[in-house]
Amino acid sequence: MSIFDKLKNTAASAVGSAVQSAVQSVGNKRETFTFAALPESLAEMQALPEADLGDPYKTAALTVCALCVYAADKDIGTEMLNWLRGPRPLSGVDISFLNDRFMGGKTYIPFSYFAGAVPGNDYTPSQPYKITVESNHISAAEQGYMKLFIPCGGADSPRPIKLRMRGDGKWFLWEQYLLSDIRTPKSADPWA
Repeated sequence: MSIFDKLKNTAASAVGSAVQSAVQSVGNKRETFTFAALPESLAEMQALPEADLGDPYKTAALTVCALCVYAADKDIGTEMLNWLRGPRPLSGVDISFLNDRFMGGKTYIPFSYFAGAVPGNDYTPSQPYKITVESNHISAAEQGYMKLFIPCGGADSPRPIKLRMRGDGKWFLWEQYLLSDIRTPKSADPWA
């Protein structure tokens, strides 16, 4: 084995150890974000401290805010989601999917991720708005991506969201599974 092969193996081993260490350090982590009010424009969202997109937890929390805005105003919500997606804006299929998920008055779904929002109060969050984002042992399994989970007041288990890191270290929305059906709000439940 030549000296260059030894250096190459040593470097590869060091990189592998660093990646493994990062994956293990994620573990079961939980971050809670508090918003006095939900942003109502892209400029308001970009003014929030979480808008530096410096870690995937921040981007995940802002995604829920953007989905709440989308439920009220599709144009502003689209601006926010496009910004959170970075160099990969929403496609026509993505927009069609969002419109389908909110069809039939299901605009309450994104609010179910805030503390205090449960079927019994028609998913009305406590104020200030608090959202918790969690990771687990599989969150960093794919290099450059982070799969996080957000507890939902209308589901038995947290819902996943996937973020991707750009070369500058900022995290962007890659995929979200936050708009699946949840328990019916009390006011709309004929069996309540």
